[in-house]
Amino acid sequence: MQHRRHFFRPRDTCSDSPNMRASAVVRRLAALSGASAVGAGAYGAHGFKNSDPDDYRIVLFETANKYHFYHSLALLGAAHCGKPAVAGSLLIAGMGMFCGALYHQALTGDPGLRKAAPVGGVAMIVGWLAMIL
Repeated sequence: MQHRRHFFRPRDTCSDSPNMRASAVVRRLAALSGASAVGAGAYGAHGFKNSDPDDYRIVLFETANKYHFYHSLALLGAAHCGKPAVAGSLLIAGMGMFCGALYHQALTGDPGLRKAAPVGGVAMIVGWLAMIL
């Protein structure tokens, strides 16, 4: 009987330890996040041409995209730390809140999610520190 590969199952390990599975999941999420950061950057470079956002909204978008990209790379590092699930979860949550709030305001002009950005920033900082574990 042939086994089908699962998206979240590590291909390159013989071990099924929780850390190895978490590492594989975080690595795949890093790849998806990096790809979406590149896509968002392309949209920002070309999508704003057809609209007339103020300079502040462009800066917000560029900041969100820069942090999105950097923390996608950090997720690759988190996949190889002692507690990949902890570090990865914090980085992903932080990116969602920080970058998401900035992307939202940049694209819509609505500052309604602004309060999530500092919480997301703290989560990203703690995610970096969690890689020490």
